[in-house]
Amino acid sequence: MGRGKVVLQRIENKISRQVTFAKRRNGLLKKAYELSILCDAEVALVLFSHAGRLYQFSSSSNMVKTLERYQRYIFASQDAVVPTRDEIQNNYLEYMELKARVEVLQHSQRNLLGEDLAPLNTSELDQLEGQVGKSLRQIRSRKTQVLMDELCDLKRKEQMLQDANLTLKRKVITNNKTQLYFLARNLFICT
Repeated sequence: MGRGKVVLQRIENKISRQVTFAKRRNGLLKKAYELSILCDAEVALVLFSHAGRLYQFSSSSNMVKTLERYQRYIFASQDAVVPTRDEIQNNYLEYMELKARVEVLQHSQRNLLGEDLAPLNTSELDQLEGQVGKSLRQIRSRKTQVLMDELCDLKRKEQMLQDANLTLKRKVITNNKTQLYFLARNLFICT
């Protein structure tokens, strides 16, 4: 009688998963060895466990040589697209434009932080002052909005607490009236 069909899905139990990994890893390494001996094939197997441990097998004396052979084969079989000279020039021009833009943005950021202001003339300083003023107004506006939102939340909580307090006061008054009624009734009955 043969084994039942194994459902291929992740094993949830950590210990069972580790045991299964160890058994199947050893089986896989054995099969790779057998394939290399029986068929005189060059076999390389690289395996990383969930914990990051490396397991490897190479039928040749050097795994690196096998991997280099694999890379040469893959790159030779791919249709390598060689860019034209115009494409290279266009890419280089785009790179230079982006590089210049990054430098301008970095310089602008340093200026906004109050650094490297010496080479700026009066009009540039005025423009920088306007930018800082605009940013400050936006920050103050946002801060005011946040404080107003918090104030509204606090007022709403205050109203809820006042309503709860009023309800409790009514209950206390009702309980006091009930107690006074029974006390008065008991006194009337006793006299």
